Amino acid sequence: MIALLHSELFLLAFTLGVYIGAVWLYRRTKWMLLHPLLTSIVVIITSIKLIGVSYAEFSEATSIINFMLGLSVVALGFLLYEQLIHIRGNVKIMFASIVVGALVGIGSVSLIAWLMGANFRIIASLEPKSITTPIAITVSEHAGGIPSLTSVVVIVVGIFGGIIGPSLLRILGIESKLARGLALGSGAHAVGTARAMELGAVEGAVSGLAIGLMGVTTAILVPIINFIVNLIHPLPLP
Repeated sequence: MIALLHSELFLLAFTLGVYIGAVWLYRRTKWMLLHPLLTSIVVIITSIKLIGVSYAEFSEATSIINFMLGLSVVALGFLLYEQLIHIRGNVKIMFASIVVGALVGIGSVSLIAWLMGANFRIIASLEPKSITTPIAITVSEHAGGIPSLTSVVVIVVGIFGGIIGPSLLRILGIESKLARGLALGSGAHAVGTARAMELGAVEGAVSGLAIGLMGVTTAILVPIINFIVNLIHPLPLP
C-alpha cells in the first residue's frame, strides 16, 4: 500500500484528480475562496505531507504537467493570433500601460516594504511579485533577493488577483476587453490569464500577451530602479 502511494502513476493521477475535483467544486459553488488553484494547493500539500512523499518525488512524478505548461504557452500564442484584429492600433497604449503598471507595482511594494522596515533582500524578493514564476525567480536572484520567498509571493499574488480581479474591474466600471485582459495578465500572470479566458477570447489573448510583456519590462526596470534607489538612499542589508 505504501509503495502504491509513492508511485509516480498514483501521484500524477491524484494531482489531476484533485484539480478536476477542485474545478467542479468551484463551478458548483462560485465561491471565490474555493478557487481551483488555491483548493488544489491546500489539498495536495496536506496529502503528500500526511503520506510522507517528498517534494522531489512529487516533482518527478508530475513532471509531465510542467511539460504541458509549455504547450499551453503555444495555445495562448494561437489565441493571440486569432484576436490580432483587436490589438492592432492599440500597441502604443498597451505598451505604455504595461510600463506604468510595472513601475507602480515595483514602486508600491518596495515603498510599503521599506516603510515596514524590510531589508534589501526582502524588498528585492517582493519586487517581481506580478510576473510569472520562472521570470520572477531569475529577476529575484539577480537582484539579490530570496527566490523561495519570491515563489510564494508570486503564487499568493496570482491567486489573490485571480479571485478579486474580475469583481474589482466590474466595480470600477471597466468594460474594455483590452483593459481587462491587460490588468489581469500583468497583475496576476497565469492565474489572471485563466480568469481572463473565462471572461472572453479577447481578454484571454491580451492577458497572455501581458504576461510576457510584463515579465520583460519588470526584468529591465528592477535593476535600474534598484541602482537609482541605492544611489539616493542605500537600503540596509540583512
